[in-house]
Amino acid sequence: MDDLNVNNEPALKQFVPTPSRPPRKSERGIIGAIRHRCFNSIGNSLLTLCVAVVLFYLLKYILDWAVFNAVFIADNRRECMDISPDGACWAGVISWFNGLIYGRFPLEEQWRVNSGVLLGLAWLLPLMSKRVALRNFILLSWIGLYPFVGAYLFLGGRFGAELGLLHGTMTCFALAFLTIIYTNWILSGLGKKGLNELFVPLVSRWVQRRIHLLSFLAIWLLMALFIAFGLSYVALEPVAIERWGGLFLTFIIAGFAITMAIPVGVVLALGRRSKLPVIHWISMIIIELVRSVPLITVLFMAVTLLPIFLPADMEFNKLTQVLVAVCLFAGAYMAENIRGGLQAIPKGQYEAAATLGLGYLHTMVLVILPQALKMMIPNIMTSFISLLKDTTLVSIIGLFDIMLMARNIANDKDWVGLHTEPLVMISVLFFVLCYSMSQYSLNLEKRLKVDH
Repeated sequence: MDDLNVNNEPALKQFVPTPSRPPRKSERGIIGAIRHRCFNSIGNSLLTLCVAVVLFYLLKYILDWAVFNAVFIADNRRECMDISPDGACWAGVISWFNGLIYGRFPLEEQWRVNSGVLLGLAWLLPLMSKRVALRNFILLSWIGLYPFVGAYLFLGGRFGAELGLLHGTMTCFALAFLTIIYTNWILSGLGKKGLNELFVPLVSRWVQRRIHLLSFLAIWLLMALFIAFGLSYVALEPVAIERWGGLFLTFIIAGFAITMAIPVGVVLALGRRSKLPVIHWISMIIIELVRSVPLITVLFMAVTLLPIFLPADMEFNKLTQVLVAVCLFAGAYMAENIRGGLQAIPKGQYEAAATLGLGYLHTMVLVILPQALKMMIPNIMTSFISLLKDTTLVSIIGLFDIMLMARNIANDKDWVGLHTEPLVMISVLFFVLCYSMSQYSLNLEKRLKVDH
């Protein structure tokens, strides 16, 4: 009887959405979209025509000056003017291109700059593969270890002579870590175990806990010893920091400042939110003092006033002073961005972490800071873009970055008065860099789903 009642019950109705209606024929395709958006009224049609006319003449003038009437091959600016007085003289920029990129770095040693840049990119390449385990540690190793390798290539010297013991040791460990990363990546692609697994049976005879960690440390130490033995026979020509310049120096300052901005900003932001009065007031004074003056003032203070407070026998080069000033400036602004993210975290997150028995350090590292940094990605990337553009101010205090090298073109006896073309080239270069950073930020927001 029950079965009969069940069979007689009416079937449940399922909701079937109505398919979307196709757009009207007049709005289909590119021509239809333009007609619908730009020529849907008399006012929009007139405005569209005016804008089109202005863009046509503007693009025509730019292309005539930069491409069609430009001079790309000439020995001096007078020859450029004789060939085409109305076009751009790109010949001067081309003749100084090496200086714009490398500054005054010796020509025969510029391969070290190229190798250092490629090595830094190669270090981050395994992050694109999901087969590599512990990718966060690869990023942290790039932040903590790659600067030693880059400094070794850029400064040169030999172990035990120009290169200090600590610097040489960290360089060997950095190169050993990179070798292990790529070896394990290749072995994982072949379906085999990692290089550190070779020491697991040997380590398990002596200890019973953290076997894999100790086996990794063992292979890391062994690899570093082999690299140290090989580098002891290598002697690179020393290059003084004063010879660094161009886009190479701009990337060093911007890269170091961007890398250190978040750690310094996190420390200052947490210090300002601290309940301990001493830490709170020290952090607040640093943040407000740095943010209340422009960057050029901070740079001048670092170059002129910082040596006064140091011992007489302690002397830093100008680049080190600039790096400290830029990192402090970027960290102060980043601290306010991070503090905004911390204030946006609901109180329930802190209570949930306390319920799980997490202390202050674990609560911040595992629960609060990841959410705060995730929400503040747009503001953080905006600060990074501004910091990249602000690095050109170091030319005022005498560092030969790409801006100062561009101004030196006009002082060359062969290219006297050539101001516009180098600045246009730098503007296009910085636009490409900043636009790429902006697009990466948008992709990162979509991947992490910041809006959820």
